[in-house]
Amino acid sequence: MDYNFFMKEALKEAFKAYNINEVPIGCVIVHNDKIISKGYNKRNSEKNALKHAEIIAIDKACKIIGDWRLEGCTLFVTVEPCPMCAGAILQSRIDTVVFGAKNSKAGCCGSILNILDNNSFNHKVNIVEGVMVEDCSILMKQFFKDLRRKDN
Repeated sequence: MDYNFFMKEALKEAFKAYNINEVPIGCVIVHNDKIISKGYNKRNSEKNALKHAEIIAIDKACKIIGDWRLEGCTLFVTVEPCPMCAGAILQSRIDTVVFGAKNSKAGCCGSILNILDNNSFNHKVNIVEGVMVEDCSILMKQFFKDLRRKDN
């Protein structure tokens, strides 16, 4: 599987969020080497705390697969998932999560804690981190730099 190809697709989703003044996080879900769903942050525009890129993509993927179990799927996301998204990834039985930038304030795939690799749960998710980390990090940094500039 070409991790860079799919992360570039997730970055395209992140740019959609950036362009509507949302935190630029994008996600794609891959099954059988094909993208089956996409998502990008819409929390502010839809005034809904659940509208994270991963949750949107998982919801769409469940509809495509026709089941809540997304076994055999790989989720690509530009930034390490938060606790809510990590929980949804775990509950949907996704096999692998590939992310770009770490999230030191809310990351739950190793930064703060690792929900996806906890022996207490009945499912474990493989984690691949740091794919296209520079591109993912630069986009986040630019967004918050622009946000601070607007506030001044």
